[in-house]
Amino acid sequence: MKNLLYILLLLPQIFLAQNGFEKGNELYRKNQFQDAVQAYESVLKTNKQSAELYFNLGNSYYKLNKVAPAIYNFEKALLIKPNDKQILNNLAFAQKLQIDEVKELPEVGFEKVLTNLTSSRHYNSWAWVAVFGSFFILLFFIGYYFSHRTLLKRIFFGGMFLSGIVLVLAIFASISEKSNDELYRPAIVFDEMVAVKAEPKTESSDAFTLHEGTKVEVKENLDNWRRISLPDGTDGWIKASSIKELK
Repeated sequence: MKNLLYILLLLPQIFLAQNGFEKGNELYRKNQFQDAVQAYESVLKTNKQSAELYFNLGNSYYKLNKVAPAIYNFEKALLIKPNDKQILNNLAFAQKLQIDEVKELPEVGFEKVLTNLTSSRHYNSWAWVAVFGSFFILLFFIGYYFSHRTLLKRIFFGGMFLSGIVLVLAIFASISEKSNDELYRPAIVFDEMVAVKAEPKTESSDAFTLHEGTKVEVKENLDNWRRISLPDGTDGWIKASSIKELK
């Protein structure tokens, strides 16, 4: 009975969200981008989120030449649908409107290989790989246990060994990616131009300047200040109101 009541209470919100999304799409097709933004934003106010919603909202802001909101919403869409080609493509177009050009600090050696391996999949995907690895270990063990020929036993034992390696690697990658995901706090600069300080003080000297749309990583909180870092390794302090965190 409680579940039915809960569903009935949710129905109006679901209807409004769907209606707002379709209204936004219709307004976008009519090139009424500001009205489309309002329609999509009204859906977000109902706590309904989807990659498609953020993607369409990003497109609307892009059409309005609003760099930071466009990049922010494309990045939000990517959090839900990582590696989506269409989202990545439109994000790349929006990033061309940025003023700041920050080069990523290159990783070298084993660290690069390890990062490329673990980041190639979401931690949930690695967890599924681990599940399948366990399943194949069981299958190979059954084959090994019931086989009477030496050659088959060797084949099944080899299969168990390889599946075990896959299992261990998948568990390690899943734990590593989940840990990195929890610690990673990306944000987008929303101020048109903002001075990043050497210390969390208004009177502190300027370390460097950033412009709207630049993606940063939040490293530390201190009152209304945030210590941020850039992909090239530089860091400094910025007012919390100047950025908008993605997570």
